[in-house]
Amino acid sequence: MNDVKGIKRIVNATRYSWQGFKAAWRGEEAFRQELLLVLVMIPVAIWLGTNAVERSLLIGCLLLLLIVEMLNSAVEAVTDRVGTERHELSGKAKDMGSAAVLLALINVAVVWGLIAYQRCIA
Repeated sequence: MNDVKGIKRIVNATRYSWQGFKAAWRGEEAFRQELLLVLVMIPVAIWLGTNAVERSLLIGCLLLLLIVEMLNSAVEAVTDRVGTERHELSGKAKDMGSAAVLLALINVAVVWGLIAYQRCIA
């Protein structure tokens, strides 16, 4: 069992997280596309949001999209590691991960749409 504690644990966790970001960037086209979208949309969110709550919602749903995409990629990687043969449970896991990403995208559209609509009628 790994008994690393204190600052060393934080350093290790940071390194592992950075490795995860690099793996997602290198190996996942969807993550690259979504990250670029997020980087473009954050300044728009700051402009579009009229207060801290709106800005938090606009940016938060974008970050949630990246989180869900990374978790989906992790599920796919583990599923592929277990075996490359077609299996009903592997397919189900990958499909559910993909559905989670779709829901996160719908969430982005709803949040952005409602806040943009409110701004247009105000």
